[in-house]
Amino acid sequence: MKDSLFEQPKDTSPSKAKIYTVSQITSLIKVSLEETLPGRLTITGEISGFKRHSSGHCYFDLKDEDAVLPAVIWKSDFAKLKFKPENGLAVLAKGHIDVYPPQGKYQFYADTLAPAGMGALQLAFEQMKNKLAAEGLFDEAHKKPLPKFPFKIGVLTSKSGAALHDIVDSIYNRWPAAKLLFYDVPVQGEGAAEKIASAIKNINNRNAVLRLDVIIVGRGGGSMEDLWAFNEEAVARAIYNSKIPVISAVGHEVDFTISDLVADARASTPTKAGVIAVPDIKEVLNRIDSAGKRIKADAESAIKLSAQKLKTILAAVLFRNPLLIVQNREQLLDEIENNLPQKADRLLSAVKLQIETLAAKLTACNPKSVLNRGYSITKIAVTGKIAKSVAEININDIIITEFKDEKMIESRVTKK
Repeated sequence: MKDSLFEQPKDTSPSKAKIYTVSQITSLIKVSLEETLPGRLTITGEISGFKRHSSGHCYFDLKDEDAVLPAVIWKSDFAKLKFKPENGLAVLAKGHIDVYPPQGKYQFYADTLAPAGMGALQLAFEQMKNKLAAEGLFDEAHKKPLPKFPFKIGVLTSKSGAALHDIVDSIYNRWPAAKLLFYDVPVQGEGAAEKIASAIKNINNRNAVLRLDVIIVGRGGGSMEDLWAFNEEAVARAIYNSKIPVISAVGHEVDFTISDLVADARASTPTKAGVIAVPDIKEVLNRIDSAGKRIKADAESAIKLSAQKLKTILAAVLFRNPLLIVQNREQLLDEIENNLPQKADRLLSAVKLQIETLAAKLTACNPKSVLNRGYSITKIAVTGKIAKSVAEININDIIITEFKDEKMIESRVTKK
């Protein structure tokens, strides 16, 4: 250990002691850590103080009951994680320990993180499911009904997979009238989710021309990693935003993905997607045949009932002698005509008597009728008013005296 960095000088007097700079000490510690610790470590601990910087790098602490270890994971390594690191989450972190000179501290440089006790993909699935559920993407209220008789169906899957043949065979065996439009998309691997989501959006944008009734999105079975594209947020949101109803058909019976939860309908296998998407033509034809028989039976029953009603009507007196009503009306007219002169004479006599009575009443009410009995009416010429007493007439007033037959004399008053 003669050449050790930590060898003490023989002369320990203050004048002979070696003086180190801060940078030198930091370098000594860095070299010591590199020489002493393994180049790569796996550490278990709980995440605390997790923060993602605007640069994309993430800083956090790994802690247990007795200690805290500062840690960092660079942007490029963080992008590879399937799950989202959260405070309180127990993880297994792989990487190395080194010194960060600007702050004079050691820290753990993680290049991978995995949940402790649960697979990273399973945790990522749970996290995404909880996030989208909280936003309401799985709510039944948002799910669109599937058309009963679709004639144009879009199929999004890989041309190299067995799922395509399963879907096509299932649809054509049940509903030969359907027209299928196939869209070849990768169903696993890097970038698959983005391409599936883009295809769904593109179909919706063009559907005024395409006029698709429903879309089937899916693939055959595989591991959770193989099916992962259908757990990605981009695919989930594209399905949710689709104006065309979407059937998710991913994997086998036991497989379940985020796409299944957000889609308008879930098929447990690609083959069952066809069963869900279209009706069975045999059942449809049977229903049509049954409906035709019911219509025929109802029509025959209605005709029979109408025939009975007609028979009853024809048996009535009216239809035995259809001219009877007309003849009765003609007889009534004859009777009216015969009685008309007599009724008219009685009516005219009554009217004449009524007129004479009214005339007598009018005559009696005529103020000039008294003139015929020798009376006269005196008016004051200036005012035209009838003089009712001598007091109303003055000396020298001109007065007019009216007799019967509208004859009048005019005189001047000289004495009262």
